[in-house]
Amino acid sequence: MSDSPKLGVQLAPRHDRGLALSNPVMLASGIAGYGTEYAELADIEKFGAVVSKGTTLMPRAGNPQPRLVETASGLLNSVGLENIGVDALIREKAPVWAEWGVPVIVNIAGESAEEYAAVAGKLEGVPGVAGIEVNISCPNVSAGGMEFGVEPALACGVTSAVKSSTSLPVIVKLSPNVTDIKEIAIAVQEAGADAICLINTLKGMAIDIDRRRPYLANSAGGLSGPAIKPVALYMLYEAAKVTGVPLIGCGGIVCARDALEFIMAGATAVQVGTVGLSTPDICPDVLGGIEQFMLDNKFGDITDLVGVAGDDPGG
Repeated sequence: MSDSPKLGVQLAPRHDRGLALSNPVMLASGIAGYGTEYAELADIEKFGAVVSKGTTLMPRAGNPQPRLVETASGLLNSVGLENIGVDALIREKAPVWAEWGVPVIVNIAGESAEEYAAVAGKLEGVPGVAGIEVNISCPNVSAGGMEFGVEPALACGVTSAVKSSTSLPVIVKLSPNVTDIKEIAIAVQEAGADAICLINTLKGMAIDIDRRRPYLANSAGGLSGPAIKPVALYMLYEAAKVTGVPLIGCGGIVCARDALEFIMAGATAVQVGTVGLSTPDICPDVLGGIEQFMLDNKFGDITDLVGVAGDDPGG
């Protein structure tokens, strides 16, 4: 239909090749493995983009079980970056992605800036890989285990290292476990991030009172799901005040109204994650709701909604 709203977005307008999405709803990292598993449950190509699970230089076994527990309106996980390693990803997964009509972005992780750079370098020129998402919620071994994402200099350093080793568009996914998200957002933008994703999981835990022990074998984990949406929304709204690159909203999105909140707060695109575990075919519902809202309110282009809630009410 000629009067259908335009849903396409550009995540890397400052990048030479860009990163164009047919719609703003992305599948978040960590929920659907490499997407190949998810494709058996839902039409993966309805998403604007798919983000793979975290990938490291060498294979990782992850944390001991149990490493998932449900909480009120959320999910705690302590998977520990279990993955097959970047070489196996290139060999086994990328050829499948190359046949898809949806861009696949590889989430990468490491224990040093050099390790991040090495993973990114291996992905250079690999068919099926459209971009890189940098998980800076990982501990930096050379900084005594401090997360890369909690200190501007560390966040800047790892972003620069990745940018210097790849020509792919680079998205940096921020940790919410910080005092001032704006400082980190500014740091990664200045280091060359093409887009910024907010937010990764919040640290949390749950205790089994019958066993008198934490539910998770690793004691603490990352909290995701609807419980964190207000925090994620606030952090994206704050980051939008000080950045000029596209932002991606992530955290507790389960329906079109949630997605629209993030878009109005300043997000160019959104990622759905935890809800996909219970509702794999969530994307058409979210997209349909966004489109209906735009039709009802006479918005012709999704980009016209980006950041409208941040406009000066007196302006």
